[in-house]
Amino acid sequence: MTQLDERDATDSTAEAISAASRGSAEYRADPYPVYACLRESAPVCHLSPPHGVDTYLITRYDDAKAALTDPRISKDMYAAMDAYHTIFGDSSVALDDNMLFSDPPKHTRLRRIVNSAFSPRRIESLRPRIQQITDELLGKCVTTEPVDLLASFAFPLPLIVICELVGVPENEREDVQKWCAVVARTGFSKADKDKLAVAEGALRDYFAELIARKRENASDDLLGALIRTQDEQGAMTDGELLSTLWVLLFAGHKTTAYLIGNAVFNLLTHRDQLEKVLADPDLLPNAIEEVIRFEGSVENATFRHALEDIPMRDTVIPKGCLVQVAVSSANRDPEKFESPDTFDVERKGLQSAHLGFGSGPHYCLGAPLARMEMRIALTTLFEKFPRVDLVAPAREAEWLKVPFPAFRGLERLPVALDPTQL
Repeated sequence: MTQLDERDATDSTAEAISAASRGSAEYRADPYPVYACLRESAPVCHLSPPHGVDTYLITRYDDAKAALTDPRISKDMYAAMDAYHTIFGDSSVALDDNMLFSDPPKHTRLRRIVNSAFSPRRIESLRPRIQQITDELLGKCVTTEPVDLLASFAFPLPLIVICELVGVPENEREDVQKWCAVVARTGFSKADKDKLAVAEGALRDYFAELIARKRENASDDLLGALIRTQDEQGAMTDGELLSTLWVLLFAGHKTTAYLIGNAVFNLLTHRDQLEKVLADPDLLPNAIEEVIRFEGSVENATFRHALEDIPMRDTVIPKGCLVQVAVSSANRDPEKFESPDTFDVERKGLQSAHLGFGSGPHYCLGAPLARMEMRIALTTLFEKFPRVDLVAPAREAEWLKVPFPAFRGLERLPVALDPTQL
């Protein structure tokens, strides 16, 4: 490599690190070229994000998978309280006392309790209701004008499902969704943190009141089961119960909603792949796994921090620094996946390979439910509206512009359900 080539490569790497640190608009619209550059030249790199806490970004598959299971990289943000307060402020603490932000043995204890209530039998029993909700939502969609499929279908479906599973009354769901939306989109300015504090305070108050109601009047829903477990065994504190309710509701609809949107978008922009699925419906489960790999709804795993200095590649992640695992980058690593930037619904060995649902002890508890919702949603959509199409070129798609790119999803998904009627 000539000196000029080396200088160009160095400049490209610096630009990629800057884009990932700032979350620039171009990067949010298409982060994959940035990740490709970093995988090649700086697979473990230091970022200076807007929240002000030193962060190391991991972009290669092998490193990402190792980091997700490394006991030296902690999920217990309470142990990194200074960093936690800097990023989230005081208002988030009560909502994050759950298995998502904990290490063993606490994580093991909480995960076991939720697993017992979130059983495969309970999830499978939801199948007829999910189909009914899907039919009702699509039945309300008009065909004579464009429809935002995110607002009318992709979001309501998992929100209704998780609220019914947990036990949130129908007339209270709109407020819960509104508060959750504020939490998901809040930045790092003082004004943003003030909004966050209000929304999180409202959520805490609501959850505490809902738990009190359920304790007074026993119910057969998931929250009722968790309360009975708590009362019988004392295995979960009141704070842990409230926080567990929060994480189930929030994670139980946001990721699936964006995933449904990403699936529809990518199938409509890869018509040859959609035709394969329509010709052979047995391909749909694999197509869903390919969507999760190719454009999953979790771009970066939730925050972790280094418990000690950790050597990785040619870099040492210093003790106390945040560790950001770029799941979207790992899932497009050419060392793991052949032609990773190609969307291929016939790709082999996906379910056990991609990191879209994480890896190790924190593997997504709701993965079976998300897969079921995806399969029912996509099957029903394309059966009912076989001509569905985007109403704008794919290049005009609006992707989420959030300060910390935890989610990868669209702002809206305008489609013509039946273009012949427009």
